[in-house]
Amino acid sequence: GVSSDGYHMTSPAPEGKFAGVAMKKALEDAQLSPEDVGYINAHGTSTPAGDEQEALAIQNIWKNAPDVLVSSTKSCTGHTLGAAGAIESVFCIKALETGIIPPTINLENPSESCQLDFVPQVARKKEIKHALNNSFGFGGTNACLVFSKV
Repeated sequence: GVSSDGYHMTSPAPEGKFAGVAMKKALEDAQLSPEDVGYINAHGTSTPAGDEQEALAIQNIWKNAPDVLVSSTKSCTGHTLGAAGAIESVFCIKALETGIIPPTINLENPSESCQLDFVPQVARKKEIKHALNNSFGFGGTNACLVFSKV
């Protein structure tokens, strides 16, 4: 699923509105409901505005699926810019294949407004059937992919 908001060159739209649109479109394209997705690889760049807006969008869409696991593998790899989406897609595919959800390392004090399970510090075992990868770029270009176990 994709969306483009052009809200600001480097800042996301308030409340993650257009990030949410891309996630919803990805779910529609895959013919899945939020409850079907067991893991989300967040765009998660460790910026207060970006991370909080993305978390708000996830919380809004997955409000009936509180067990979804969310991590940012950029915490492990750094931001690889143009390669980030591809590398994070590999993490999603490996999570589907192995049932090991990658952690968000170095996460010590998540915002109180972000009520999600960010898989802090240590990978977790969980068999999942579907994973979502979020990639949000400068200028409001948002892309989300769903990967499914076959």
